[in-house]
Amino acid sequence: MHQIHLYTDGAAKGNPGPGGYGVVLEQVGTNYRKEFFEGFRLTTNNRMELLAVIEGLEKLRQPGMTVLVVSDSKYVVDAVVKGWLLDWEKKGFKGKKNPDLWIRFLKQFRQHKVDFQWVKGHNNHPQNERCDQLAVMGSMQPNLSVDTYYEQHQNELF
Repeated sequence: MHQIHLYTDGAAKGNPGPGGYGVVLEQVGTNYRKEFFEGFRLTTNNRMELLAVIEGLEKLRQPGMTVLVVSDSKYVVDAVVKGWLLDWEKKGFKGKKNPDLWIRFLKQFRQHKVDFQWVKGHNNHPQNERCDQLAVMGSMQPNLSVDTYYEQHQNELF
């Protein structure tokens, strides 16, 4: 049984372009529910998908939580569930995109027991639809944040 259900989504217009993430965090067995979102002036969809998971995990106040992450991102879900991420880490993320976020993710991932469930996007899943709305809303905010790593490294193969 999971203590936390973490629903996440990311969006980018133009890919790269303005983007955002949305998170719905629910504590199982209670009425506790929080929503989070943020937007960035230049980023990619995959970065926002991954950042949504990171931001959600970072909101957890105590280590050792059992968490179910529900995402429509094959990039994120498959990287973890199929074990690719650990191979990437062993190779120092050589030739892989978003190493800054994957390193940040692993720090949070290892503090909890995290399972992943993939859901088809835009398929009337209420929390996924809400996360999509939050992500799009984030991308349309005035004064968007800067995805510094992406902007500094966007033309490199990393």
